[in-house]
Amino acid sequence: MKPHILVIDDNPDVIKALTVLFHLEDIRCSGATSQEEGLALLDRQDFDLVIQDMNFTSDTVSGEEGILLFKQIRAQFVDLPIILLTAWANLETAVQLVKAGAADYLAKPWDDDKLLITVKNLLELHQLQQQQQQVTQDKKQRLQNLTDNFNLCDLQFASDNMLQLLEISTQVATADVPVLITGPNGAGKEKIAEVVQANSRVKDAPFIKVNIGALPNDLMEAELFGAEAGAFTGNTKRRIGRFEAANKGTLFLDEIGNLSMEGQKKLLRVLETGEFERLGSTQTQRVSVRVLSATNADLQEAIAKGDFREDLYYRINLIELRLPPLNERKPDILPLAKYFLEGERGLTDEAEQLLSQYHWPGNVRELQNTIKRAMLLSNDQQITAASLGIKLDTANSRKTGDALNKQDILSALEENDYVIAKAAKSVNISRQAFYRRMEKFSISPISTN
Repeated sequence: MKPHILVIDDNPDVIKALTVLFHLEDIRCSGATSQEEGLALLDRQDFDLVIQDMNFTSDTVSGEEGILLFKQIRAQFVDLPIILLTAWANLETAVQLVKAGAADYLAKPWDDDKLLITVKNLLELHQLQQQQQQVTQDKKQRLQNLTDNFNLCDLQFASDNMLQLLEISTQVATADVPVLITGPNGAGKEKIAEVVQANSRVKDAPFIKVNIGALPNDLMEAELFGAEAGAFTGNTKRRIGRFEAANKGTLFLDEIGNLSMEGQKKLLRVLETGEFERLGSTQTQRVSVRVLSATNADLQEAIAKGDFREDLYYRINLIELRLPPLNERKPDILPLAKYFLEGERGLTDEAEQLLSQYHWPGNVRELQNTIKRAMLLSNDQQITAASLGIKLDTANSRKTGDALNKQDILSALEENDYVIAKAAKSVNISRQAFYRRMEKFSISPISTN
């Protein structure tokens, strides 16, 4: 659809000249010769830009009529770009209105080329802003849908990639299929498993968690599959394994990459048939268990080394949920930090900035420990940057200027709800420079992947 401009000027010749000029550039143009007519047109039609005069009464040069019209338009249409056409006597007034939110001002008589450049730039910016608003609105609707229809287990997040991950997690939760959750240590894989279980068909059945990485190799199989009395030294009575305990429910196997080859063999059998034997027994046990697995290891590499069974990998990996590290979802940092504060303390602006800029190699677990330590060591009502006890790695802190890469721009957009002015300010460049980098990296507010 062609962009549509409204020109409000008491001189019909001005309207006619601009209409012809814009028509040659394939831009629609409508005109109004009074403030009242202009406001009425704005109420009835959608416009992408307004060009308004500053005086509408003969022999009037104060610009007060233009100021009033500008304020009336701005009150109703907060984001609509407005260009002021002004005579030399109104130049100072026009500059003040630009500071108050007008897009630009041009002196009469105007230069056609300069006017066209200004108009085209503003139309492009306005279109991007509308797209950004739609993105923000869509995100809020998606989030509302999640919170209204699913149990998110009090998970704190604000990033797009966590929103997308949770949408997938809740979608697959009701399917009785194994799920593999991958991601670095401390990122929150167990929390994602909780969300899947809480929205599953067996949410009220047992939910058993076991950290395989914390189990000694010689006890791992007994912990998972159980053992008869005397099956190994010190075992004086029958032990019920985690699979039996989770029967009719869900079993979460954290750090599954550490499972022994014999354990992998038995796990594969359980997944395929629901059958296993306790250690020291020949009696087959039958269970119905949904298995959720998690790992920070590269299982494909482990398969290549012969440390992990390929057939088991494909059995547990019917659905993979990849949890990004915290530094790839920076908008989650402050919601998580405030959650860990438990409403007891606040954060100074400097503390918030430091938390947002820090790289968090230990992910959410490191953030939680940092906040807990700061609460213990500080008696102030507000947690300060100094009390956090962390230092920025200059190699990982936010870059500015030409050093900005695509991920920097995407993160800035996401952290600032796709408001270009805020995103540009956060990386210390102008709004126009920020737009140029968006264009350079082919970043659209509609799809920032």
